[in-house]
Order: sequence, then structure tokens, then C-alpha cells
Amino acid sequence: MSVPSTPEEAGARQEKRPWPRKVLAPLALAQFVCSFAGSNMTVMIQDISEDLDTTVQGVQTAITIFLLVMAALMIPGGILTDRYGRKRCLVVGLAVYGVGALLSAVAPGLGILILGNSILEGIGTALLIPPVYILTTLLFTNVADRARAFGAIMAMGGIGAAAGPLIGGLITSAISWRAAFVFQALVVGLIIVLSRRIEDPVPPDPDRVFDTGGAVLSATGLVLVVMGILAADDNAWLMAGLLLAGALVLVAFFRWVRAKERRGAQPLLRTALFRNRTSNLGLITQHTQWLMLMGVSFVVAAYLQVVRGYDAIGTGVIFSASTLGLLVSSLGAERFAKRREQRTLVMGGFAVTVCGIGVLLAMAHGSPSAWSFVPGLLLIGLGMGVMLTPSVNVVQSSFPESQQGEISGLSRSVSNLGSSVGTAVAGTILVADPAVGPYAVALAVLAAIGLCGLGAAAMLPRTPAPTRHG
Repeated sequence: MSVPSTPEEAGARQEKRPWPRKVLAPLALAQFVCSFAGSNMTVMIQDISEDLDTTVQGVQTAITIFLLVMAALMIPGGILTDRYGRKRCLVVGLAVYGVGALLSAVAPGLGILILGNSILEGIGTALLIPPVYILTTLLFTNVADRARAFGAIMAMGGIGAAAGPLIGGLITSAISWRAAFVFQALVVGLIIVLSRRIEDPVPPDPDRVFDTGGAVLSATGLVLVVMGILAADDNAWLMAGLLLAGALVLVAFFRWVRAKERRGAQPLLRTALFRNRTSNLGLITQHTQWLMLMGVSFVVAAYLQVVRGYDAIGTGVIFSASTLGLLVSSLGAERFAKRREQRTLVMGGFAVTVCGIGVLLAMAHGSPSAWSFVPGLLLIGLGMGVMLTPSVNVVQSSFPESQQGEISGLSRSVSNLGSSVGTAVAGTILVADPAVGPYAVALAVLAAIGLCGLGAAAMLPRTPAPTRHG
């Protein structure tokens, strides 16, 4: 792969890149629409289940499959960007996503909804999201610029996830749940138009070998693991069997990778990616963050609709508290990056988020007022916004440009696996009897997972406080 070999070449490329609108707008919107797709269906649970004659569990399955397809295919998607080019994969992914959104909008039943939303939108996302993070890393080379760019992208991603219930609720109440998918298709069309201005800073490498066997093994292992979590409320033996099978397939994947490396062949992922302690800890924090965000979103949305009887728009309005918190803290990413080390920001974000879950449990439990949800959701949004950007920056900045395709795919796969696991864990606890008891248990489990993420963040290496560039 042809990459800049000198600081002068990198600096020249930095000066030529169109900052910020021409590059950042389509990249940030791409992250927004994918995150929106993962969360907006939570307020449509009742409407979709009634319209398509299915159940809450059926809709939860569709949501989880979408997140799972993303997680399973994100690593292969990252590798394809090296071979075919980042911009080309971005546009193709957007096109596939748009087709899936339109198919979902006209779905006559759950099966077609899963095909359009869960499968096609999932495949499209796996193709388009790695280029977003690779292009950002390649185009913005100093700490402040990259923090600003990732801050904007993660802000839009967080807003998409947090505001998905509000926007989806407004569209569902005003028109129908089907119009929410038309909205996604329109946004995708806008992104395709805006992306014409993006120039790929590194040419594609057509000689890049694609490890089909490794892709199949990694995807199969991830699918089996999440299916095992989903099966927990149906059959403990089935759950154990699927989890064991998934673990064995993932072990086979790593053995496959090592065997190809010993032969001098190109594997799907190089084992060197997993020898970077800082990156590994950053990946753990990313996984935990998205697990908590999607888990809390699903728990609260299901509780508000099924137990409290709120409609889609009422649920979305309550969720606007977390959206506001996430927006405020994410947009401050550049300022935070200049004043605090990334380790401090990630630890602080986990601490605030866990406190938010505690406040949510303390105030919302037994209170009939919708306002009792606001303080906890606001804190959760603030905490998430503080730590999403530095976690991504920790991982992406740990590797040179030649490895951005691999690490971006791995990073996004880990994050989307967290989203999928979060929804699966929350749904498993709630779906049988979404009453106050399971609701509290689900939030307590998510808080405990957050404490584990805080522990991983505490092990990140200390770095000097960032200095202002330029």
C-alpha cells in the first residue's frame, strides 16, 4: 500500500484536505444514520408488533440481528476498504443500506423487515462504517484536529443512538413507523451526494488478499455467541451449547490466523493487533460503552411502553434528556482533549454513567412522574459523550496508517458487538416479564458492567496532558 513516508508528505496532505464541511459532514451523517437505525426501533416496539402481527420478542430479535450482522461483518468490511478503496466501500455500503431501508418501509411481515433492516442495512453498515473511521484517521493527523473530527463523528453517532427514540417517536406518531425507514433512505441519499467531495488519501491496494476462511470463522463465532445470549430466556442448555460452539469457532479462527501467519500468508487480522495493550484496553472500553448505551436504551424504552403505557412520542421525549447530555459532552471533545489525558476522560465518563444509572434506579423506581427519568438519563448521556471519542482515539492512534483498515474493522466490530450484546442481555432479562423487578435487575447488571469498564479504563497508560496545536 502506498502511504506517506515523511512528515512533510503527511503535512502536505493535511493542508490539502477540505476541513471541515466537505469531509466531515458526510462522515458524521453516515455514523448518525447507522446509530439511529440501531436505536429508533425501540420506541416502535408496540406499533411494529401490532402492524406486523408479531411480538415484542420478535421486534427485539430484528433489532439484535441488525446489530449482530454489523458486528460479524465489520472486520471483513474493514479489510475490503484496503482492497477496493475507502470511498468506494463507503458509497457501496450506503447504497446497500438505502435499499434495505426502503425494503423495510414496505415490509408486509417480520421476515421482510428482518431482510431489509437486519440483513441489508447491517451489511451496508459493515461496508460504510470502517471507511468513516479510516478516512478520519488518515485525513486529520494531529491530536487536536483528530479529536475534533472524532468528537463530531461520535457526537452524531451518540445523538443518533440517543435521539433515535425521539425522532423515531415523532415520525411514528405523526405518520407511521414505516416513514422512519423512508427518513433513513433520504439521509443516505444526501450522504451519497455529499460524499462526492471526499478524496481517498491512500489509493486502493488490489493485491490485498481477502481471507475468506477467516471471515467465515470470525462471523460464525460472533453470531453463535450472541445467539447464545438471546437463547438465555428460552433454554439454558441451548444457551450453553451456542456459547460453547461460538467460543470454539473463535478459537478455531485464531488458530487459522496463526497458521496463515506461519506460512507467510495474509490473514484476516494479524495477531500483532492484539499485542498492543493500550489498544486492547481501549477496545474493552468501547465494547462496554456501547453495551451500556444500547442496553439502557432498550430497558428504559421497553419499560416505558410496556409497563408505563407511554406511546412512541412520549418515550422519545423522555429520552431527549440523554440526547441533550450526549450532545453537550460530545461537542466538547476537542476542548477536553486539549486539557485532559484520554485515560482521565474515559474513567470520568464511566463514573458519571454508572452514577446516572444509580440515579435512574433511585428516582424512577415507584415514581409515577415521567420527569423522574430525566436526571438519570441526562447523566448517562453526559458520561457517554465524555468517553466515546477518547476511547476511539486511543485505539485508532495506536497503529500506523498501513494497519488502519484492520484496526478500524476490529474497533467497529467490537463496538457493534457491544451494542448487540447490550440489547440481547437487556431483552433476555425483560422480555419474559418487563415489570419493575426485571427492569431494576437489568439496570443493575448494566451498572456492574460499567464498573468493569471503569476498571479497564483505569489500566490505560498515563500520558502527558495534551498541548494545543497550531
